[in-house]
Amino acid sequence: MNRREGDLIALALQREFDVIVHGCNCFHTMDAGVAKFIARAFPEALAADRATKHGSRAKLGTVSVAQTVRDGHEITTVNAYTQHHWHGTGRLVDYDALSACFELIALRFSTARIGYPMIGAGLAGGDWDEIAPLIDTALIGLDHTLVVLPS
Repeated sequence: MNRREGDLIALALQREFDVIVHGCNCFHTMDAGVAKFIARAFPEALAADRATKHGSRAKLGTVSVAQTVRDGHEITTVNAYTQHHWHGTGRLVDYDALSACFELIALRFSTARIGYPMIGAGLAGGDWDEIAPLIDTALIGLDHTLVVLPS
């Protein structure tokens, strides 16, 4: 896993990534964390999320995808359904769903430059030390980068 500091959205707009991935819940709620900023920058991603069945647990481990063109550069946003809901305490991220999402991403975007935040380790309450190996395993051999905000 490559790692760099920066703003995931800004880097995508600067043509650093072809695909950006973020974790979503199954209830069309993109108003916190990275999802909030992705929904604002790429309303197509929010529309793709809203085109899925509201609240369906069956979405866990699946993705919805949106294409956006900015200044002639196509950016694909992947809404990865890694948690069922967004409220409550404790771990909300489903590690099996996260793995399944990244396996789909590996199949679908094997030649792309992929960027993502610490999916599942923020508001979703997961442990990054457990999540990172799941992503690395799914994306082995691909060009993928963890983007963290500067400290």
